[in-house]
Amino acid sequence: MVNMKKTATSKKASSVSKIQRSDLDLITNRLADLRKKMVLSQSELAKLSGITRQAVYAIEANQYLPSTQISLQLAEVLHCTVEDLFSLQGRDEVVDAELIGPGGTQKKSMRVKLSKVGTRMLARPMSELGDILNFVMPADGVVLDDVTNNSRKKQISVPVKLLHSREVIDQNIMIAGCDPALFLAGEHVRKINALSGVTNWTMGSANALNALQRGEVHMAGLHLVDMKSGQSNIPYLKRHARNRDLVGVHFASWVQGLLIQAENPKRIRSVQDLLKPGVRLINREVGAGARFFLDALLEKAGMTAEKIKGYSHEVSSHLEVARYIRDGMADVGVGVETAAHHFGLEFIPLREERYDLIMRTDFLNTHPIASKFLDAVVSQPFRREIEALGGYNLNDVGQMLEW
Repeated sequence: MVNMKKTATSKKASSVSKIQRSDLDLITNRLADLRKKMVLSQSELAKLSGITRQAVYAIEANQYLPSTQISLQLAEVLHCTVEDLFSLQGRDEVVDAELIGPGGTQKKSMRVKLSKVGTRMLARPMSELGDILNFVMPADGVVLDDVTNNSRKKQISVPVKLLHSREVIDQNIMIAGCDPALFLAGEHVRKINALSGVTNWTMGSANALNALQRGEVHMAGLHLVDMKSGQSNIPYLKRHARNRDLVGVHFASWVQGLLIQAENPKRIRSVQDLLKPGVRLINREVGAGARFFLDALLEKAGMTAEKIKGYSHEVSSHLEVARYIRDGMADVGVGVETAAHHFGLEFIPLREERYDLIMRTDFLNTHPIASKFLDAVVSQPFRREIEALGGYNLNDVGQMLEW
């Protein structure tokens, strides 16, 4: 009889386990993702939530669902709702997206970053983030089919298997620009809303504005100074902004100048020294604010690009300019002071510029975290962190532009 009771009890427990497993399979569990975004260990989350580390592990491993009380405690610590942590959604969701950026043939399983801009779902290859971020930033999805980019096709639709929830993608902000500090803005936004994030696609100012006007990003970062008036961005917007339904917010002012190897071995003092024998320039791409500035300096000095060694050697960011110089692959380049500080370079200041964020009016009215992003960039913690980098002035951050 005892053996029969044990057998019956065992069967009952097995049946309950199956029911619970079936229920769990219907739940999308984002606890691990949100914990990591808050840079918390399992032990730290457990202590803050008043539960054991083993319980956190079991919940993240999808071994059981927590009670309402524990779910609320976890949500409070992670600054989100219970629905952000757990929801009834099917797994392995596939969405159709427009592929942006790649040329030639791409094999399936290409990792992509997704963004919803207006009514469009856009996919951009992770490789465009650069060598480092491609490996440290998680993708939103994986393209399921091989892709052949026929240049005559304006849009390429691809099926993308999601790697996490649609809520995360819908709340992401996509920015085109060349300021590396915008990556930090994303971390401060997540402190306000754990599901949100910011992705910064590095490109020059003119190209960023074009991407915004094509509807490929939510914001464009600009630092383009009119040489006649000395005014930043507004004159360029008046000439080149096709869509007048745009608004701008001031982000920061910075100093742009010549980045030079530590201790200045080539004795570079001004743009005229680019003609010295043996001096190698590292340049920004066409459309970048630094490229516009360099070309204006050369024109003013009566110098031609053909006589400058390295003028045609282009990279796509201020940090890349600084890295080339630090590593001895170039002697000088035009860039921002904060990049010089970061890589331990000499810096010759030439002018102060405003870096502004341009966006469509409907972004402010319809995007779920637009206001939270603006709240984050004007917050004291964010301002203190950016100013600690050196080379930034955030006195007017959040000021609306008029043109």
